[in-house]
Amino acid sequence: MASASMASAALTPLLLKRPYLSHTSGHTGFGVVSALLTHVRHHHPDPNLPDTKRWLTPAAKKHKEEFEAAKKQASSSASANFKEAMKDTDGWKAALAEAKIPTTKWEEELARGLEFGLPGASSIEDKTIPTFSRGELPHYAGINTFMKAPYVEDVRTVGDFDATVLGVPFDGGTTYRSGTRFGPQGIRRISALYTPYNYERGIDLREQMTLCDAGDVFTIPANLEKSFDQISNAVAHVASTGSFPIILGGDHSIGYPTVRGLASVTSKRIGIIHVDRHADIQEKDLDERMHTTPWFHATNLPNVRPENLVQIGIGGWQVPRPAVPVMVDRETNIFTMNDVERLGIDRVVEMALDRAWDGCDAVYMSYDIDSIEAAFVPGTGWPEPGGLLPREALKLVGLVAKEGLCGMEIVEVSPPYDHADITSLMALRIVVDALGAMVSHGKMGAHKHIIDKPFTSF
Repeated sequence: MASASMASAALTPLLLKRPYLSHTSGHTGFGVVSALLTHVRHHHPDPNLPDTKRWLTPAAKKHKEEFEAAKKQASSSASANFKEAMKDTDGWKAALAEAKIPTTKWEEELARGLEFGLPGASSIEDKTIPTFSRGELPHYAGINTFMKAPYVEDVRTVGDFDATVLGVPFDGGTTYRSGTRFGPQGIRRISALYTPYNYERGIDLREQMTLCDAGDVFTIPANLEKSFDQISNAVAHVASTGSFPIILGGDHSIGYPTVRGLASVTSKRIGIIHVDRHADIQEKDLDERMHTTPWFHATNLPNVRPENLVQIGIGGWQVPRPAVPVMVDRETNIFTMNDVERLGIDRVVEMALDRAWDGCDAVYMSYDIDSIEAAFVPGTGWPEPGGLLPREALKLVGLVAKEGLCGMEIVEVSPPYDHADITSLMALRIVVDALGAMVSHGKMGAHKHIIDKPFTSF
C-alpha cells in the first residue's frame, strides 16, 4: 500500500499538467490513470466511471471540440478520396466493361433452344426457357461437351471453328497410378459449371471466339505406338484446318504424338513451354516410351529443337536420374520451384518466353496438372507436394498464352483419385484462362500462318 501511495503521489503532478484534467477534480493517483486509460480505450464513456467530462478545463474542452471537428473533416475527406479511388479498381472497370461485350451469340443460343427444344410450359414465366435443355442452362443438365460447345460429329468441319477440343483418353503410358483415360470425361463434366464470361478479364468466349468439341481420339489401350499414331493423326488433322487444337489428356506420354502431329503440318519451328514437376525427357522407361519420355522424342523432330524447350516447376522426389543427363546434353531450359520463388512468376515467364520463342515461329504449351501443389490437385497419378499454387499457375498460363500459342494440352488428370472434381476443375480453368488470354490480347488464330503443309495420315 505504501508503494502504491508513493507512485500515486509521484504521478499526480504529471497528470495535473495536462489540460484534460481539472485541478479541482479531486481524482488523483492510480484511480485517475485507470479512469483515463479506460476512457481512451472506449469510444463512449464507461458508465461505471465518474463523469470524466467535468475533468476538462474550458481550454481543454475547446481543444477537444476543435480536434473532433478536424477529425470529422479528415474522415469526410478520406471518405471522398476512397470513393473516388474505388472508380480506379479493376473491379469497377470490369463492371463497366461488361456493357461493351455483345450478346449476339447468347441471343442466338436462346432462339435455337426454343426452336429445337420446344417452348416451355405455359406456367413458365421466363419465355426464353425451352422444354428440353438445349444450351448452357441449366448447368446441371445437358450433354457434357466441353463448356457446352457444339459437338462436331463430322470432324471435317472443325476448320469452321477458331478452336477445337479433342479428348485423348489414354493412360497406357503411366508408370504408377492409372486413371487418366477418364481425364477428358472428368474435365468435360465439370466444365458444365462454367459460363463463357470472365468478369475480371471482361471477355465472353461465346461472343468473341468459336469453339467446338470433336469428341475423343480412338486410342488402343494396350498399344502405345498405335495410340501415338492415332493421336498424331487427330492433332494433325485439326491443326491442318487452322483450328487451334486443345488436347485433354490422358497421361503425359501423349505429349510426343501431339507435338508430332502439329509439327507435321508446318515447316516452321515450334518452341515448347512445359509446366510440370517431372522432367519427362528420358529416352525410355520400363523399356517403352512412357509418360516420362515425351520430350526426348519430341525434341528429335526436325522443327522442334531442345534449346526451345522450357520446363517450369521441375523438382521434388520424382525426377528419374536417367532424365538429368539428357537435360544437360541437350541444354534444355529448366526452372525449379526454387527458381520460381526466387525470381517470381513474371520474371520466370519473361525468360521462358524468350527461350521458347528464340528462332521459332510458334509456341506449344504442355501443362501437367501435377505441377500444382498436391493439396489442390489430388486427382493425378504422380502427385508431388511443393508445386505451384493455383493463383500462380493461372498467372503463369495467362502470361504465356497472351503472346500466342499454336496448340495446348492439359494432362495427367485422373478422376478416380480426385475429390469433388477439384482437379478436373483446375484443369478446366487452365484451358479457359489460356483461351481468355489469347482472345483478350488478339492472339486467337494468330498461329494460322505457320500451317503450310497438308495433312498426311500417320
